[in-house]
Order: sequence, then C-alpha cells, then structure tokens
Amino acid sequence: MRAEGELPYGVDVRTPSVARMYDHLLDGKDNFAADRTACAHLLRQVPSMKALALNNRAFLQRVVGVLAKDYGIRQFIDHGSGLPTQDNVHQIAQRVDNRSRVVYVDTDPIVRSVGGALLETNDRTAVLQADMRNTDMILDSPQVGRLINFSEPVAALFVSVLHCIPDEDRPLDLIRNVKARLPSGSVVVICQLVSESPEVRDGVSDFMVRETHGHWGRVRTRADVRTYFENNDLTVLDPGLVEVSQWRPDRAATAPPQLSFEWEEFGGVGLVS
Repeated sequence: MRAEGELPYGVDVRTPSVARMYDHLLDGKDNFAADRTACAHLLRQVPSMKALALNNRAFLQRVVGVLAKDYGIRQFIDHGSGLPTQDNVHQIAQRVDNRSRVVYVDTDPIVRSVGGALLETNDRTAVLQADMRNTDMILDSPQVGRLINFSEPVAALFVSVLHCIPDEDRPLDLIRNVKARLPSGSVVVICQLVSESPEVRDGVSDFMVRETHGHWGRVRTRADVRTYFENNDLTVLDPGLVEVSQWRPDRAATAPPQLSFEWEEFGGVGLVS
C-alpha cells in the first residue's frame, strides 16, 4: 500500500476513488486509507465484494484473450481502466500478437501517474486521463489517433464502470456514441454492478455517491444492462448476458467463487454489425 505522504500530483487522498478501491480489493498497493475504509464499510453490507472484484478482473482477462485469439481483435480502448495490476489488457493482447495496441482511459490522476510510468517503454500502449463520457475528446485524442485505426475492428471495453455514471448522464447514450464511431466487426464489452434487491442497490449507491463526492452513478438491474445491448443493436455473443464468472469460464481459473449474490457483475460482449 502506498504511504500517505507519497502523493502523485492531483490526487485527493481524503476522498475514496473507485479505481483505488478496486486496486485495494485486488491486493494492489496504490490506494490510501480513505479507499480502504470505504471498502471495509461496503464489505459489511455486501460481503461478496472482494470475490466479485477478483472474478470481474478474471472476466476482463478472459474476454481480452478470447477477442484477440478467436476474433482477431488487435485494438482495444479500455474505458475506466483503473490502475495497472497483473496481466493487464495490453499484456494479454500482445502475447497473442505483439502488434496489438491498447489505450487506457481513466479520470483518476494516479492512473495516469502509475500507468504512464509502467507503459513508457511500450510504444503500442498509451494512458489517457479523461472522463469516459467525453467520447469525441477521447476518440479524437492524439493517443487514440496514434494507436487506433478505425478502418479495422476495435474492442471498446466498459468493464465494471457504467455504474459510475449517473442516470442523468445517460450511460446508454454513451454506448451509442462510441458504437457510432466503430467499424463493422468491432465489439463492445459491457458489464456493471447489478442487484435485484432495492435495499442493496439503494444502500450501496447512496454510500458511494456520498463517499466519492458524486463520482458514482448507481447499482442497476440486469434489465438495465440488457437495454445497453438491445437499444444499441449489438449482437450478443455466446453465452449471452450472464454473471461474469459464467462468461466462457476457464477450467484453470484461480479466482474464488462468489459465495453470495446480494449483487453481481452482469454483462457480456456485443458485436457491431
């Protein structure tokens, strides 16, 4: 864990960050006391939180591997990427083909600080500090312009991030805006936190809005996630929309089982026709 005095420029250590809370749940070191305290509170309310985070990370790694190996995808834009950990998107994709290109996008300045330092020797990877809602700014940025060729298929990743976007900012329209910029044969990967319990949805959402000073949307329902695909005419790849540990599970997977399902990560992969 990062010492409290080691502060990258622009980091507010007193306010929990979703990226740093996720880092803590993945046993990372780039998090602070406020992040760890917020996680401890949520673990009392939703005890499956750590297993859920580990399974979500395993889903991301699995889906990138499948897209690179089986669908020939060589370009990835990872929206709300969070902090680097083991087996990141570029590492998985570049093991399949070292010409694969990845742009990581996140608002947290520590992501740019840590991620940029780790990736400065990899000229097929870039980190962009930006709000994922600013589609045109992201896709027209120099980082994307250098690495992403929009005449070839692209994987747009929205893995465990849309719950950070409030309803008034219309996450469904965000997916529509990104899809509109992608060529045929591209894919959009979407999953987010869902619960069928109103108490869990409201309790977690209210806590996170308060603790992050508004940098949160809400825990939604499975039906909400389905609309991201159905209303954007995305063809859902097998096995459909599922709790993420059930998406093409790997027999060698080491992520722990989620023992309770007061909430879950739910989603899948949509093909752009």
